[in-house]
Amino acid sequence: MTTSPRIQRALLSVSDKSGLLPLAEGLAACGIEIFSTGGTRRHLEEAGLPVRDVADYTGFPEMMDGRVKTLHPKVHGGILCRHDNADDMAALALHGILTFELVAVNLYPFEQTIARPGVSIDEAIEQIDIGGPSMIRSAAKNHQFVTVATDPAQYAAILKQVETHGYTTPALRRELAGAAFAKTAAYDAAIARYFTQISADSAAPAHSSPDLARSGLAAELSDQSRLSNEPNITLSLNYRAPLRYGENPHQTAALYALGDAGPHTLVNAEQLHGKELSYNNLLDLDAALAVVRSLPQPAVAVLKHNNPCGAATAATLAQAAAKAWQGDPLSAFGSVLGVNVAVDAAMADFLSEPGKFVEAIVAPDFTAEALQILTTKPKWRDNVRLLRVGAIEPGRGAAQWRPIDGGMLCQAADDLPDLPDQWRAVTERHPSDALRKDLQFAWAACRHVKSNAIVIARDGALVGVGAGQMSRVDSVEIALKKAGPRARGAVLASDAFFPFDDSIGPAAAAGVAAVIQPGGSRRDEEVIAACNRHGLPMIFTGRRHFRH
Repeated sequence: MTTSPRIQRALLSVSDKSGLLPLAEGLAACGIEIFSTGGTRRHLEEAGLPVRDVADYTGFPEMMDGRVKTLHPKVHGGILCRHDNADDMAALALHGILTFELVAVNLYPFEQTIARPGVSIDEAIEQIDIGGPSMIRSAAKNHQFVTVATDPAQYAAILKQVETHGYTTPALRRELAGAAFAKTAAYDAAIARYFTQISADSAAPAHSSPDLARSGLAAELSDQSRLSNEPNITLSLNYRAPLRYGENPHQTAALYALGDAGPHTLVNAEQLHGKELSYNNLLDLDAALAVVRSLPQPAVAVLKHNNPCGAATAATLAQAAAKAWQGDPLSAFGSVLGVNVAVDAAMADFLSEPGKFVEAIVAPDFTAEALQILTTKPKWRDNVRLLRVGAIEPGRGAAQWRPIDGGMLCQAADDLPDLPDQWRAVTERHPSDALRKDLQFAWAACRHVKSNAIVIARDGALVGVGAGQMSRVDSVEIALKKAGPRARGAVLASDAFFPFDDSIGPAAAAGVAAVIQPGGSRRDEEVIAACNRHGLPMIFTGRRHFRH
């Protein structure tokens, strides 16, 4: 017998009705008998299509509010039978079981349900599909004889082959089987992550203090505990798009989305304009989004090679953009921008001035006037990528993955707020309120610079950045050089402690007015003494923000 049996019957049971009617109409036109359940059956009947109720066929009604519908031998026997196996076919005849050569199933919207604010555990549980994955797995296992569809995007290719041959080819069935197993794996992974997370969340209050709860650090502790105690974690990645190449032209690259990525994430941002995104664009946009997430509104960050070369907050967005650009105008040319409020016409006009060029902008939204300006006025209008990400949500210390040779590292993301009221002034002089405000800004920006990181800030803007040096002394030198005369009266932030006092003298000589760092070095007292000699106030935060 051929391994491509003619399709006589199709079992359709879908949560997402997209494309269902054209598929069913095409199958019916080919003389294929359609079986269905619940809402799918009613949808087909309302469209006037002939459909047979699975419950009538099995002789067993749907029960338990639809929890039990297709878990029956007459369903799975008809899917799993091997058409070239005499014993299988004899068993079908003995028990009055019909064959199903086509199964189209998509699953209850579990991930969409848990993404809704305030959803209860009971609501989430009722969106865990049981019969659907079972039918998908049965059909995929028996793909030698059965065609399985798990995505409306697959319907057209299936229907075309059925209309042409009366069956589907083995190559298509193998491809669909692979997609089906990927679908159920991703679905189960999302459920596993949900239960792991709610188990961790339920344990959080036992070790939370009011300060921790207020800052969101309880969530971080809970997540870190989960990451260190969970023996197996399954990640599901959904293919989104090919990229022209990776970091360099000889490297292939593609974009994938985590199965439970939320709507207000970069991977789900809507591209409103511009040519396709590159691998490096996405890395810089992700970094830009992280920077502005931690800054007061309105704020603009200017990113180059994954480091902020400028960032600022101001009374208006256009003022913030101008201050951020002036952080390092030379490096800002060809940069990527992050914005934490809707881009308006005034900011668009600023970016359209001669001598300015940006590769991409990510923001919660763009006003109609801003879009019109950015897509018609500057010389680079045709290529600039404009991404709308929606509401910029605060960090939550979620799991963060990084590949190494043969494996993955996982940590809780360093995106939760610090607690300025727990910082300590460790020098004889304490910073003024104005300096403290700049210290907070500098500290928020510093965590997004590659270590060893030094930033110099003044009036809510970065004026000098030293990034990624092997020596903290070199980073200080670079930051001071970038700042130039703007260092006078500015503040300096260091992402990790100063191991020696050798950076304090150059900072003081340049006119730096205050310093902020984690503290924790064996030579802290020497660094404090150096600040006291120069009359510099210094804050210890007690928390390092190293970015390797």
